[in-house]
Amino acid sequence: MQLLQFPGRLLKSLSVSALPATSTLQEIASSQPKGVAKVVLKNGKRQLFKDNGSPMVYSGSVDRIIGRPPPMTGDVVLVADGTEKPIAWGLYNSVSMFCVRLMQLEEEATRDPSCALNMEKLIESRINAAIDLRRRLGIPSASTNAYRLINSEGDRLSGLIVDVFGEIGVIASSAAWVEKYKPEIEACISRIDDINHIKWRPSVEILKEEGMETTNLKEMHPSTCPERTKVLENGISYTISMEGQKTGFYADQRENRRFISTISNKQKVLDICCYNGGFSLNACRGGAVHVTGVDTSLPAVELARENVVLNELDPEKITFLREDATVFMKGALSRNELWDIVILDPPKLAPRKKNLQSASGMYRNLNSLAMQLTKRGGLLMTCSCSGAMTQSGTFLRTLQASEFPWYEGAASMAGRKITVIRQAGAACDHPIDPSYPEGTYLSNILLRVL
Repeated sequence: MQLLQFPGRLLKSLSVSALPATSTLQEIASSQPKGVAKVVLKNGKRQLFKDNGSPMVYSGSVDRIIGRPPPMTGDVVLVADGTEKPIAWGLYNSVSMFCVRLMQLEEEATRDPSCALNMEKLIESRINAAIDLRRRLGIPSASTNAYRLINSEGDRLSGLIVDVFGEIGVIASSAAWVEKYKPEIEACISRIDDINHIKWRPSVEILKEEGMETTNLKEMHPSTCPERTKVLENGISYTISMEGQKTGFYADQRENRRFISTISNKQKVLDICCYNGGFSLNACRGGAVHVTGVDTSLPAVELARENVVLNELDPEKITFLREDATVFMKGALSRNELWDIVILDPPKLAPRKKNLQSASGMYRNLNSLAMQLTKRGGLLMTCSCSGAMTQSGTFLRTLQASEFPWYEGAASMAGRKITVIRQAGAACDHPIDPSYPEGTYLSNILLRVL
């Protein structure tokens, strides 16, 4: 082989066999009768997707689109660098800020071309991979049959969430392509052992941003699913409503609820924003002397009370109250009530980054009250499910005494000193793609309050 000489070093010239091969995706696209449109990236944007692995192509990264007629929302498209060489393929949206949701890189298609540009096969492959991952994690098990099967970007099906609650599969749709491939998704979920019903929970506001007509969306997804079902988590039984918040049950807190059960023995526990009683029931099962659960939703409190009976717990040791969180905590402070462990898990207060400032104030005020209700030396488990808070790191700064003289943190407001004992996120069946940190949303922080 000929050697090419450069100052200070020798480089081997490339043999013919070492030259870059023809694009697998381009070959497959060329063989399709209708052709495949090509989304060409701006110069300098290639590394975001090919090297860094980001699954989202924002409209601002696109230089031009090649294809006649132009692609429509939900169509399969190639994504190419500035030289028009394909680096991946994905699903196009003509309206959303997510111009393309990437599904497979060129290297992956070369290794296994069976799913290349074939959304039906890719859906089946990705769902099977998700099932296999959960089985390796020991989910479902004899003690847990409520879990997340598909976690959007974390399972490489951006815009699709599937939660399994016993015999019911709940599909949360937040992308136009999910609606387009409804039959294929349903077919895959229906083949899972023990699933006898499927319920669709379309995210209407997000789907509007995807350019979908949402007026008759619920009529498009009629369901024979029962309104309620029973599930098992960590050995505790729950009656849950299929019309409840999110998909009906917060499986993301499973490991954090289990942790509460390990530290509650002989403790007096307060559970603020208790929903259907997850943390409260775990604390009671863990030996708490008394648990008080508070939630503003009457249906949630009624379910929590049913779950006490369902688990044959002592009703003298666990009480659920329907009351606004702030009103309850202020009232408890006026009565000089204190708890050994306080749990604060409010609903999402910052759905968008633009809500971050106002949400920070709400989190600060709620946590200040919760800290004042915690005995000195006691524990506060405080949570945020607002992605904007978690991703920005704002949540922990909101809790601590602020380094900024113009902004007082929750601990400073409460006149307390805090130390961080434990930091956690969602349970292991909620995988996160590190190249898409926007998928990280849950913060669970255990504080010692002095």
